[in-house]
Amino acid sequence: MTGMSRSTFAGISLVVSILLVPGLVSTARAQAVAVAQVSGTVTDASGSAIPNAQVAITETDKHQLRSATADSTGRYSFPNLPVGPYKLEVKASGFKDYVQTGIILQVAANVEINVAMQVGALTERIEVTASAGLVETRDTSISQVIEQRSINELPLNGRQATALVLLSGASVTAPGGGMVGSKNYFSSTTISVGGGQANGTAYLLDGGDNTDTMTNVNLPFPFPDALQEFSVETSALSGRFGTHPGATVNVVTKSGANQYHGDLFEYLRNGNVNARPFFSTAHDSLKRNQFGGTAGGKIIPDKVFFFAGFQGTRNRSTPPTTTSFIPTAAALTGDFSALTSGACQSSGNPVTIKDTTTGQPFAGSQLPKDRLNASALKLANNYLPISAANSCGRVQYGIPTTGDEDQIISRIDWTHTTKHNLFGRYFLA
Repeated sequence: MTGMSRSTFAGISLVVSILLVPGLVSTARAQAVAVAQVSGTVTDASGSAIPNAQVAITETDKHQLRSATADSTGRYSFPNLPVGPYKLEVKASGFKDYVQTGIILQVAANVEINVAMQVGALTERIEVTASAGLVETRDTSISQVIEQRSINELPLNGRQATALVLLSGASVTAPGGGMVGSKNYFSSTTISVGGGQANGTAYLLDGGDNTDTMTNVNLPFPFPDALQEFSVETSALSGRFGTHPGATVNVVTKSGANQYHGDLFEYLRNGNVNARPFFSTAHDSLKRNQFGGTAGGKIIPDKVFFFAGFQGTRNRSTPPTTTSFIPTAAALTGDFSALTSGACQSSGNPVTIKDTTTGQPFAGSQLPKDRLNASALKLANNYLPISAANSCGRVQYGIPTTGDEDQIISRIDWTHTTKHNLFGRYFLA
């Protein structure tokens, strides 16, 4: 092994294995829903099958080659392919080599690529660039895949990936009805797809369940720069998804490749640089900064790859004003004359405080101090903003809700053989 000792490679393998262990169940399930499949038939110009043709498909970003031999009917199949760009090559004795590039596999796709070989010498080849969209041949469900560039460039409020669900047909925000709130993550949302229930959508992240088990809404997703694909599938869903009848949202995170890549970003929202709404008397007070970056590449060429990213969110805004009434300093000494006056009553009429033991009014609305509860007096003096209240005990205040968040994601992919791939991902939000 060149460039790295066996002990170092064993250490990396151990790290990958440790990362993988907590998600063995989800990863096993992910093999069915977070990958793609390519199959087809190899024929000659007349449409007759070419048995024993040598078929190879290469993941161009990672130089991962997978090979197969066509059966007696000319059929070949490559299951469990990671999403991304591919090149297909077909060779058969007495025919020109066939090469098709530009194949982009999307999450959970099952595409058919039939190859018609032409008679010729082995030194000749036919090259095809795939420019048209590949056709799904197995599932009858309606699916929309949003690729990485669109994910990053579409204007998402707060850079929340769940807003992408609304781009699919028949998707609308639905009333929460108690399904979202303080008991959920703040970015959880309720969306009805195809007339389904507000919490009838299944959410998957790299094929593993990403649904809140309490109310069946979504758990947080990574920020857009860390996502490779975002798929929404509805109507006659495949049995491999199960769990929810409305729709399935399938999100795939980025992975490293043989080429190093990364980015730095900062997004600013500030009401001072935005136009004021026509019917508003002031600008929006929200000031939001979202900043971070990503990096990915190779650890061992063609074998081990890494990806990592971070996004920080900082929100500042003027909170809504809340009005409350508390005891005044005079009331805590037993003097309720100001509070009972007409100036402090919504009706404008003064009120009278009566002694419940005698039924007679207190003179001058003055209560004996020994009639006041000592514990209540201590709580009021220690925890209420007595000095901020006016003569009627009225105080105004705002409780800020920032929504600040830090997201960290890391991922390691290990290609053990052409048939065995492992990955581990850590996501913190």
